[in-house]
Amino acid sequence: MGRLLFNPGPTEVREEVLKAQVKPMISHRGKEFQTLYEGIIEKTKRVLNTKNHVVIFTSSATGVMEGTIRNCVKERALGTACGSFSERWFKLVGECDKEGDVISVEWGQAIKPEMIDEKLKTGKYDTILVTYNETSTGVLNPIPEIGEVMKKYPDVIFAVDAVSAMVGAPLKIEEWGIDVVFASVQKCFALPPGLTVTVISEKAYERAKTVKGRGHYFDFVAYIKKYEESKETPATPAVSLLYAIDFQLDRILNEGIENRIKKHQEMSKISQEWAIKREFGMFPEKGYWSPTVSVINNPKGYSIPDLNKQLEAKGYRIANGYGKLKDITFRIGHMGDLTPQETKGLFEAIDEIWGLK
Repeated sequence: MGRLLFNPGPTEVREEVLKAQVKPMISHRGKEFQTLYEGIIEKTKRVLNTKNHVVIFTSSATGVMEGTIRNCVKERALGTACGSFSERWFKLVGECDKEGDVISVEWGQAIKPEMIDEKLKTGKYDTILVTYNETSTGVLNPIPEIGEVMKKYPDVIFAVDAVSAMVGAPLKIEEWGIDVVFASVQKCFALPPGLTVTVISEKAYERAKTVKGRGHYFDFVAYIKKYEESKETPATPAVSLLYAIDFQLDRILNEGIENRIKKHQEMSKISQEWAIKREFGMFPEKGYWSPTVSVINNPKGYSIPDLNKQLEAKGYRIANGYGKLKDITFRIGHMGDLTPQETKGLFEAIDEIWGLK
């Protein structure tokens, strides 16, 4: 029996998407590839409603996190830590031999616009790193409101990790003034891991041209120039995964991005209502609950590994809490191609296993 992955990533990949990868291999230096890649770039721009530069990196998002720092930070970065993945992004600043400071809040709390304003008014920072949807805590940070603050600081690069939000939550790149935004495809794109969709503004592109030590593999300038010259990538891409994303972008365009976002909101509402009705409660602060991953309290200390063993017999799998939240929370990744009906089925199975009403 198969199982539906309600992990926060990798998430469920439909059979037809997997099959899209099984095509004859082509050279990444030739007309067939150029046509494929150009089509992917143009479809991505349509899905995300952006005119900015788009790059598809053969990498997990961690690579582009590092690439953003290497390409955009000239003197000093400001990090915003509200969970494990945003903490890790800031940690990369030092590992890239850059200077930086960080705004830190308790796990479960959101990064507020006024916190950022207070720091940026010092004039010390040329780049800010913000995580839109913190997968470890289920917090959706208020990126539109932060974008309003960023209008006061036009020289600061506004970089956003949208790993578990892109095509699952609203994302208005130009309207919100985002200069770099990226997402790995094993979340809301519902693809196998291995690609990161990256959108780079002209402002970030021009900044990168002035930064030394951009590195090689994630050099924004090299990738944008190569695409403009020949519709190719500088390094060998994962061609089979590109077949899959090309197929999936068509499906998303047919579904309609607004419908896809609405579906994620419906699934999150099912999860939230279940957590409240069953007296578990949501872990994040109210008003900042993620539409793509629900982090639910575990006040009775149920064993999530034991739950998963029983869930797998019913065709489902969820995730334990992450890091220091292990066992005191559990996570439901309701994203990608999963449906509200399948989400209801998951909670019916949990109810049956735990004897809840």
